[in-house]
Amino acid sequence: MKCRIKISHPSFGDLIAQTRDLSDGGVYVRHPDLAALSVGSIVSGQVQDLPIEAPILQMEVMRVDAEGAGFRFIERD
Repeated sequence: MKCRIKISHPSFGDLIAQTRDLSDGGVYVRHPDLAALSVGSIVSGQVQDLPIEAPILQMEVMRVDAEGAGFRFIERD
């Protein structure tokens, strides 16, 4: 499933990007600015354009390449 997602991090604020691979455990997000993130960084993510407001999820950077970054969802206790 491809969708628009808002990613938030103190280094760049908010940006709107496109998901590429989405699974139960994580997501790959395409946006060149995400390449500046370090593995292990924590960001907030929120899917856009849904009929209701989506929850804001905490995600950890697992890999970075020139096109974007792969994140794993962090489960809240």
